[in-house]
This record gives sequence, C-alpha cells and structure tokens, in this order.
Amino acid sequence: MTATTAHLPRSETGASEPSRPEPATAARTGRTPHERLCPPMPGDRAVGWLAPLFVAVTAGILRFWRITEPRGLYFDEVYYVKDAWGLMTAGYEINSKTCDGPAYVVHPPFGKWLMAASQWLFGYVDCAGTPHGSPELGWRFSSALAGTLAVLVLARAARRMFRSTVLGCFAGLLLSMDGLEFVQSRIGILDIFLMTGIVIALACLVHDRDDGRRRLADRLDRAAAGAGPPPADRRFGPRLGLRPWRLAMGVALGASMGVKWSALYTIVGFAALALAWDVGARRTAGAHSPVLGALRRDLPGWLTGCVAVPVVTFLATWTGWFVTDGGWYRDRYGHGFLAAWHGWWDYQMEVLHFHEGLSDSHPFRSTPMSWLVLGRPIAYFYSSPAYGTEGCTAVNGCSREVIALGNPAVWWGGTAALVGSLALWVRARDWRAALVLVGFGSAFLPWLLFPSRTMFFFYALPSLPFLVLGLTAMAGLALGPRDASETRRLAGALSVGVYTVIVVLLFAYFYPILAAEVIPYSSWRIRMWFPGWI
Repeated sequence: MTATTAHLPRSETGASEPSRPEPATAARTGRTPHERLCPPMPGDRAVGWLAPLFVAVTAGILRFWRITEPRGLYFDEVYYVKDAWGLMTAGYEINSKTCDGPAYVVHPPFGKWLMAASQWLFGYVDCAGTPHGSPELGWRFSSALAGTLAVLVLARAARRMFRSTVLGCFAGLLLSMDGLEFVQSRIGILDIFLMTGIVIALACLVHDRDDGRRRLADRLDRAAAGAGPPPADRRFGPRLGLRPWRLAMGVALGASMGVKWSALYTIVGFAALALAWDVGARRTAGAHSPVLGALRRDLPGWLTGCVAVPVVTFLATWTGWFVTDGGWYRDRYGHGFLAAWHGWWDYQMEVLHFHEGLSDSHPFRSTPMSWLVLGRPIAYFYSSPAYGTEGCTAVNGCSREVIALGNPAVWWGGTAALVGSLALWVRARDWRAALVLVGFGSAFLPWLLFPSRTMFFFYALPSLPFLVLGLTAMAGLALGPRDASETRRLAGALSVGVYTVIVVLLFAYFYPILAAEVIPYSSWRIRMWFPGWI
C-alpha cells in the first residue's frame, strides 16, 4: 500500500502534468496507447477493499450507536416520516391531519420511499399515533445506512482518482468525521439520500472515465496489430461501444433528482465533464479531430447516459403516484393516461412556484457564503435537563443538543482546498481538480442565484464530498512523489498526519452536541465558538 501517487506517470500525479502531445505527434512519443491512456491502479487489491471497508464500518458504528436518541420526531422528521408512512401504506403521501386523502408535498418521493422501506422493516408510528416496533430505528435506519455507504463509495472513488489506497481512506475518513454528514445520517430527512446518490454518481463517472480510456486503448492496440486503423478512426478515434458505468451514473443522478430537484445542477455538471473527458481521451489517443470525434462517436451514448437515463429514472421514482388514484392532482383531469400526465405536470409546476417563492423567516436561516465558514449551523434539537434528571449531574443544569455543525477542519480546510484545486487545474489541467471544481460548483453555486430564498446550512451537504476530494488532492501534493527526498516525504507525511488527527479530535470534541448527549451547560457553552452557533 502506497501513501502517494508517485508510482504514476507524472501526467497523472497532478503535480506537474506536461502539455499533451499534439494529435499528429502523439504516436511518436514512444508510449503505448495503454501507457498514455490508462495509468495503473494500485496493486493492493485486497487491501484496497479491506481498508475502505474498515473506515466505513467505523463510520457505521458511530452512526448507528444510539440512533434512536432523541426519542420521537424532531425537526423536519415531522414531515418526511409521515410522508414515508403514507407511501408505505397507500403508495402516495397522505394528509397526516385527516389520515385520509392526498398531502401536498414539495419534494419527489424517492428519499421517502427509502425511509418507508426501513419503517416497514423496523417500525413506525401510524397516522393515529400508535407506535409499531421500534419507530425511531424505522425512520432513521435508512439514513444511517446511506451515510455509511457514502463513506465507502467515496473512499473507493478517491482511491481510483488518486491511484492510492491511503488517499482513498483519507477521503473516506474525512467524510465520516464531518459533523454535518454525521447528523444528517441520524435523522429522518432527505438530504443524506441526495448526497449519497451524488457520491455514487461521482464514483460511476470516475469509473466510466477509466473504462472509456481502457476501451479506447484496447481498440487502438488491435488496430495497430492489424493493418492500421481506417481513415475515419485516424481522424475521430474508434467507437467505444456500450458504456455501462455511464448508464449507472445516469441512474444514480436520476434517483438523486428523485430525492430533491437540486440534483439537476449536478446532472448538468457531470454531463459536461463526461463530454469534455471524451474529447480529452481522443486527443490523447492521437485523433486528428478529437472534438468532432467525441460528437460523432460518443454523443449518442452521452445523450443516453446523461440525459435519457436520468429522465427515465426520475420518472420511475413517481411510480407510486402514477399507479394509484389518490395522489395530489392524480385525478385532476380524469383517470386516463394523458390525464395523469397532465395532472403530474401541473403538480410539478406548482412545486416549482413554491420553491421560487419560498422566503419565510426562520431563526436558523442562512446564506450560502456563510455555509463555507460554518456561520449559521442548525439546532435540530435542544433541551435543558435539570440536575438529577435525564442523567444530569451538574448542579447548574445540563444541555442536550443535536446541532448540524460541520467539522471546522474539513469545511475551513476544504474551502482553502478549492483555491488549491483551481490553481492545480490552471497550472496542470488536472482532471481531478476539474471534478472537484465542477462538482462543488454544481452543488453550491446555484444557491447564489436565489438570494431572497429561505435556505439552511444542510443544503450544503451535497457539496461536502467535493470539499473532501479537494483536501485529498492537497494531501497527495503534500505527500509528494516517491522519488522525493526522505526529508521531503517525512515532512509531507507528518503534515497530513497532524491534519488527520485534528479532524478526528474535533469530531470527538463536538460529538456530544451532535449526538444528543447530556452534558453540563458549561461544557455545551464552551463548544459554542461563535454567536451564530447559538
């Protein structure tokens, strides 16, 4: 297992990528197509799975431990848990006040279907308020599972991106030790499903990049072994056939949009990256017209994986609404096929108007720029146990809180890493820096377009994985190449190690106010670093 990316060709380390050879001279570099297009993966395949699994299992233990606390519904669980129960029992969201008829809801149903599945397995509270099984476990289990899965998938994706198991585990550890991701993994609301779907799509996108370049190299090798490629292939590059990882990315993106509409921006960003990488691969392979080659050879598959599949998947998440008769606007225009589509479209337009006009005041309302500096986290739950109650042993009383607060070392360091990623892309055109910037931008920047809208810090959750990947890129640079001096490598390892320890210690420090532990009020107060945190 290697701690650096130094075993890669320099063009893949991100440290000092040289200019790519022009198409006309690419074949004269002396490197085979596989050497130009397919840098080797680490050879530690078993450890490459076991180490990320260990990080994910650790994250899972933290998320599932005392997951039923606090008892009962808190924050927006009062909405989504009841919606999920309606889906489980009727196939559509039911009006929780009357226990009959449709409820008007403003988010697609897929995330609530996931919550409904875990309620069916472990327990729920019916519309009359009667508990069945273990209700809190029922409506929070799927969130914890999604948050844990995101850690594993991001660790594996980072391993593939940086060709290093250590850096992959570093990325997984940072995500697992972030307070916002931790809290969202332990509450029955939607955003953890949105983030996890985007992480899965990210992993599929990275895998598709590798798979497409491998297919391209294989076809070039076969052409070189024969009579040479036909003129069209010399100009455009060969056809690559079916791209299964691109289709999987489309499914993940469509499912993410089936949780919240905001995934649409990530669909646009990932689609642009996929097409740009197709052009870059054909240019590196020596195609004389790489842009036309990508449009002629890759565009049909791109349209399928980046447009058609997400749309079909998104529509599939509404199956329950279409196959039943009781959903909101379901029978507004009658019972036929076209009438159902007409009602569904009106429903979507009504939801769009709701989101455009949402400007209610709220004590924890925040602005997007404040998210990066943790300016206004959200107190989901707070109580003040008196001495001798709920395990409080402090004479002056105790505090018990669940606050959606990011790990300062991750968010503040990740924001700085965005600047480093931008410099890395400008200087070296590193594709991983492009992924960090485009992924973060598509998840974060659109919120800046709606300054009057009511927004909350947890809206920033989908941008967190890209901050983590930016930090991972900077850690790779700090560790340095394999042929660096021992002093240089030791200094890099120490700096990354110290940073990792700080991340873990900060998570441990804030853990009591993330997990609703009863602590003395004085202990709670010293964790409120800024007035905006209270």
